[in-house]
Amino acid sequence: MSDTAEGDSQDSKTPTLDNPIRHQDLEVKDAQIIFNTVWSRLEEKFGRSRLHFPQELILLGGAPGAGKGTNTPFIKEVRGLTCEPIVVSSLLDTPEMRRIKDSGGMVGDTEVIGILLEKLLEPEYQDGAILDGFPRTFVQVECMKLLYHKMIQLRAEYYNSGYRSKFRQPLIHIMMLFIDEKESVARQLKRGREIHDHNEEVRRTGVGDLLEERATDLDPSAAKRRYKVFKERTYDALQSLKEIFHYHFINAQGDLAEVRQNIIKELQYQSSLELDPRTFESLHRLPIASKIVEHARQQLVRRLDQYEMEYTEQFHEVLDFIETNIMPIVKHHAITGVAHINTEDRRLDSSLSMAMLIDVFSERGYHASVDLHKIEVPEAFDTDTGYIRCRTKKVWRIQIRFKGSEIRRGS
Repeated sequence: MSDTAEGDSQDSKTPTLDNPIRHQDLEVKDAQIIFNTVWSRLEEKFGRSRLHFPQELILLGGAPGAGKGTNTPFIKEVRGLTCEPIVVSSLLDTPEMRRIKDSGGMVGDTEVIGILLEKLLEPEYQDGAILDGFPRTFVQVECMKLLYHKMIQLRAEYYNSGYRSKFRQPLIHIMMLFIDEKESVARQLKRGREIHDHNEEVRRTGVGDLLEERATDLDPSAAKRRYKVFKERTYDALQSLKEIFHYHFINAQGDLAEVRQNIIKELQYQSSLELDPRTFESLHRLPIASKIVEHARQQLVRRLDQYEMEYTEQFHEVLDFIETNIMPIVKHHAITGVAHINTEDRRLDSSLSMAMLIDVFSERGYHASVDLHKIEVPEAFDTDTGYIRCRTKKVWRIQIRFKGSEIRRGS
């Protein structure tokens, strides 16, 4: 086998004066070679059936000063993730990576992809992971696409096996915290001044720890260059994936509360995106809560008016029962906000009467629930046959909940 990639020597992509090879074509080819090399190593080390990647990946990018570090814990909370984010730059500061650099080598895309994919296989990331600072290059973008296709392929391959639950429907978010150049430079320089003042105070008093001072946070020209690098590399890299994955553009110009509302809006749960299609279809026949309560108030008013107009006598019997038998007990529980009432009153033998009772309490601002318990009570015993004749005793257990009174207790 020659060193030349298959087909390169004679196909239409051979560079000529009339047909120069594009830099992007080379990068795509490089990505395929890099990814295939890394994937082969993973299969050899772990075995194909153990390549369980996180179900959810959040590719987090942001302009300098956009608040990635500040908002990452909040993003974790919104998505219910417990593991720490994977900061790709920190992965490259391991002893193994330092040995490569100390020996004069370069940490290239092969090393980045290799160490990242192996990290993603750790059990703590099975439900999801935030990737901070990946992808940053076109090669890494292509490798991300290849990883996604591999995850889909593995899921299909093991879907009818005992490993099915391990290969879940992958969900990949791209999150871009964006601010404009002016805001980015201002925030970088503000951070630089604050860190500089803090460090000066630590040196003067000897109290506290020194913080890292970035040169770009102290020089306006350097801060602008850093923003330019972000726009030309990270921003463009993540933008190129928006047609494939779920893309969330977060306006981070405002204050922290506003930015977090934007994050919540973008990352709110969507069952059609996150569940396996078969699971979604199974659940889809049940209405979601928001649809049930959407017109609940209008329907409650309509029912109460109907009770009054069409079932007047029965409705007033229920009102009398509530006023006489339930409200005195409820008033005694005004502090706790919970009252339990057991009754054998036959007026509740009708399902319509029970519906009236619940609706009346709902209209008055309470939450009512009614359970019917049937108890077999012995009435007669036949000494000759041993037969016990029972009657069915019906007991309605009513629970009324409401906001109780808050009493301040002194010491």
